Amino acid sequence: MVNPSDLQDSSAGPVVSAPELLALHAVRLKGVADDAQAAARYGLDPEVVREALLDHEARGWVTRRAFAGTRGWTLTDSGRAEGERQLAGELAAAGLGSFVRERYETFLAHNARCLRACTDWQLRPDDAGRLAVNNHGDAAWDGRVLDELAALGGVIEVLSEELGTRIDRLGGYGSRFTGALARVRRGELSWVDRVKEDSCHTVWMELHEDLLATLGITRGEEPAARA
Repeated sequence: MVNPSDLQDSSAGPVVSAPELLALHAVRLKGVADDAQAAARYGLDPEVVREALLDHEARGWVTRRAFAGTRGWTLTDSGRAEGERQLAGELAAAGLGSFVRERYETFLAHNARCLRACTDWQLRPDDAGRLAVNNHGDAAWDGRVLDELAALGGVIEVLSEELGTRIDRLGGYGSRFTGALARVRRGELSWVDRVKEDSCHTVWMELHEDLLATLGITRGEEPAARA
């Protein structure tokens, strides 16, 4: 059921987050991000983002770290809490809490499908029925996985469009997911699950994290997906 307060007039356009919040949020979504990567996530001026992240560092919200060969900013615990506080305030001011939660629940209902599809892209039963690395020699197996990802692309496109019309930063996920899938169909097979790039898996997981942050939910508190 839609909350009447969510049926606000959207003719004025979606909520647009402040660059300072977007810089902080980009670091959360990326896990580790340098100035350029944080700026690129939302198409912001790199200098504005650099100054924002330096201010966030002074407040103890971000810190510089090196991890697995990657150097950049990461959130501190206080930065994570501050980001969630600001996102909650933004959501409450817009009166969109129920609207976003309903889309999150729709997303969650399909989450296991995406994780399974990505696993099936990586592994498949061998002739003895044991799981082995998928060498992509079975066109029928890979075709089934790609069909499933295409169906999930339709799901994320609808969700992203609905969310983005109300909150600008939640848009764009659908085109990123389907763009990655198009690369796979052109023969770039790693774009299903490659890391540090906008692969199907990366984009899906980033939307998941975005919704959790927006609603202030931790993964351990997530409700069971509805069938």
